[in-house]
Amino acid sequence: MGVGRTKIDVACRLRRRAVCAASVARLLFGPRGGSGGTVISLVAATPLGLVRPRAILFDWDNTLVDSWATIHEALNVVMAAMEKPSWSLQETKERVRLSLRESFPIHFGARWEEAREIYLDAFRAIHLERLNSLPGRSELLRALFGEGFFLGVVSNKTGLLLRREADRIGWSAFFGSVIGAGDAAVDKPDAAPVVLALEPSGIRAGDAVWFVGDTGVDMECAHNSGCVPVLLGSGVTEQEFSHCAPRLSFSDGAALFHFVQGL
Repeated sequence: MGVGRTKIDVACRLRRRAVCAASVARLLFGPRGGSGGTVISLVAATPLGLVRPRAILFDWDNTLVDSWATIHEALNVVMAAMEKPSWSLQETKERVRLSLRESFPIHFGARWEEAREIYLDAFRAIHLERLNSLPGRSELLRALFGEGFFLGVVSNKTGLLLRREADRIGWSAFFGSVIGAGDAAVDKPDAAPVVLALEPSGIRAGDAVWFVGDTGVDMECAHNSGCVPVLLGSGVTEQEFSHCAPRLSFSDGAALFHFVQGL
């Protein structure tokens, strides 16, 4: 929180392109209703001034691959080892956003590095055998690659593990860069990993770069780096995007691809 959050908030206010955050929220979420938040209706609209992207960067976990169960199991191994209460799957989905080096000091204090090694050992033991793509994502990446877009990944998953997963699932050839936690000086939502991911393309972060993800941290990263924030997926709530709203929103990969084709 503190200085880091203040910097993020200021960056978001400065970089919103078409309308202010409140207007975007009304467009995407509709009127508020109920204490639990309003689930987004994921329908793409065409904001004024939107240009065809030259590069599209993707978050990894639960944007391209289904990994909640694996993350959840490894986290609860750590919780047991650290003598902390287990998390429910829903709690894991709500709380896991930052990289290990950003989040574990918050949860485990001075023992965070010990906790990180326990987590990584547990995760390494199961992640490749349980790796599954989300529906339609292989087709989306193949189609975008065929259209000539520069594609990359920016994730808060440890870089080495991330690249192993990209190799295992057979997608490495689609990506010009695969950047994970620890590869840049700072992790998402900082702009540093986006800058690193774009280096092989020669494309500068800006309106010609889309950042596609499923969480508020992904939208923050897009705003912080000056890219177009794009939400992909369903079941998220308005509160998730209280700091940085998406500019575009798609329920599935087919909708995203057809929209890009029309630009």
